[in-house]
Amino acid sequence: MIRRTTASLFLLAATAFAAAPTATPPQADPNHKPTVWLIGDSTVRNGSFDNGATAGQWGWGHLLHYYFDTSKVNVVNDAMGGTSSKSFQESAKLWPLVISKVQPGDFVLMQFGHNDSATPRGNGDETTPGRGNTTNHTFGWYMRQYIEAVQAKGATPIVCSLIPRNNWTGAKVDRGDDTYGLWARQAAEQDHALFLPLNTIIADKYDKLGREKVTADLFPPREGTHTNWKGAVLNAQAVVEGIKDLKDCPLKNYLVTTPVVPEAADITTREHGELGPDEAGATRKWESSAAGRAAAGTQPGKP
Repeated sequence: MIRRTTASLFLLAATAFAAAPTATPPQADPNHKPTVWLIGDSTVRNGSFDNGATAGQWGWGHLLHYYFDTSKVNVVNDAMGGTSSKSFQESAKLWPLVISKVQPGDFVLMQFGHNDSATPRGNGDETTPGRGNTTNHTFGWYMRQYIEAVQAKGATPIVCSLIPRNNWTGAKVDRGDDTYGLWARQAAEQDHALFLPLNTIIADKYDKLGREKVTADLFPPREGTHTNWKGAVLNAQAVVEGIKDLKDCPLKNYLVTTPVVPEAADITTREHGELGPDEAGATRKWESSAAGRAAAGTQPGKP
């Protein structure tokens, strides 16, 4: 007997674009300028305003556009800090807004796992009771819903394993290849999607640099998850490396040969970075914030 819980019905609605396995996905318009959509957590897009205001923390998604020829492809960072594979999918102001804009020929890079401790582990179809009359699915199950929705739109999903944290065992950084990285890969393989082993690529680089240099150069003080600007540059480069290694992935055709990436942050905390999926809501939040008022030249309590 199948139970239709509130969460299950919501997920069905959010992924309503997913077609039957035998359906033919829509074809890309040859004149369409493709978009690279990024979804994930704060390690992809950090802070409410994507401007380094959170202790100098940056997500790799902020820098990715520097590596692409943006005259031929758009890069939109719609990740949101604090989200899990489940919460990003279930929020009416996140995934439903993103997938509604995805067009045939687009690409969707996804990276989750850092906030998924409450999500059932694995890639199976088992469920656990959630809050109220809701159901929790596994991490891999949620990843497969993203993949299938993107495929049904005629776009290309690329599943990234989560970036490693600055946690070490001896001279080796701790990896996620046997947990969220593994389940992300399994979900991608099950749905015949591209998988980018970001966790492995970055961890290999960290191991070569060593714990002391990684901690001093790539992370803000007393921070073990979110990188500084230099760390975000390294992670973005790792994403590009991974894209280049993907078999039969046309996204690599849009990469620039010699990217020009700023050595320091490209905006100040008085400026607004990526708006995020809910652009109208993000704009209102920015305008009412202290930084937004300062950028507009106004003071609290004054028009």
